[in-house]
Amino acid sequence: MKEQLARNISIYRKEQGLTQEELAQILRVSFQAVSKWETAQTMPDISLLPLLSRTLGVSVDKLLGYASQERLISIYEETYKTEDYYWGTEPNSACYQVLQLMPPVKHLKLLDIGCGEGKDAVFFARNGYDVSAFDVSDAGIEKTRRLADKVGVHIDVFKADILDYRLDTYFDIVFSSGVLHYIKPEFRQGIFDNYKQFTNPDGIHVFNVFVNKPFIAPPPENEPNAYNGTPANCLATTMTG
Repeated sequence: MKEQLARNISIYRKEQGLTQEELAQILRVSFQAVSKWETAQTMPDISLLPLLSRTLGVSVDKLLGYASQERLISIYEETYKTEDYYWGTEPNSACYQVLQLMPPVKHLKLLDIGCGEGKDAVFFARNGYDVSAFDVSDAGIEKTRRLADKVGVHIDVFKADILDYRLDTYFDIVFSSGVLHYIKPEFRQGIFDNYKQFTNPDGIHVFNVFVNKPFIAPPPENEPNAYNGTPANCLATTMTG
């Protein structure tokens, strides 16, 4: 919990546009205290949590790393509650790039960031990868488990918000399709640095991302939490870890 709290204080402080000194002044503590909180050397006194959460604009639960139910984070939460698979069950074309770049000829750990209903995660598991996957949608997680059970594969699937979750274990492959636009631009460097830190030597990142293409029609979904302008076409981006 200490490291999760440290990350969250730093993330939400920056989101509010506050320096460590400004936050310290509001809380009537030293800026050294805030610095130690954000590096997980110490934790704030429990009596400070209500004021800290109000200042950072999040609940105490979210500050401590628990999934927030205060607002709809994903527009797909309700959509995924149907029996049908909104995105279908065929893998994204970027999945085949992973097979070409790093085929599972040995034990390889793969993380699917924002797995949705699980079609890509299940594809990877069927092809022999050791797959972990997360999404912010409860309905998506349930459908991922259901699809994995149906085809007889195991996936370590769990709920997490891409803005809050940081890797603490190593992977050979970090994969994401159509999700990274949910990360605010000012947070991307820190999150990507974390992904690179926990990618094994010679590992890869395969990210299928939205980019602006004025000659291609935008997607039909209304994305209130997207931060990259008007998303349009998808391009596959591969980086060496």
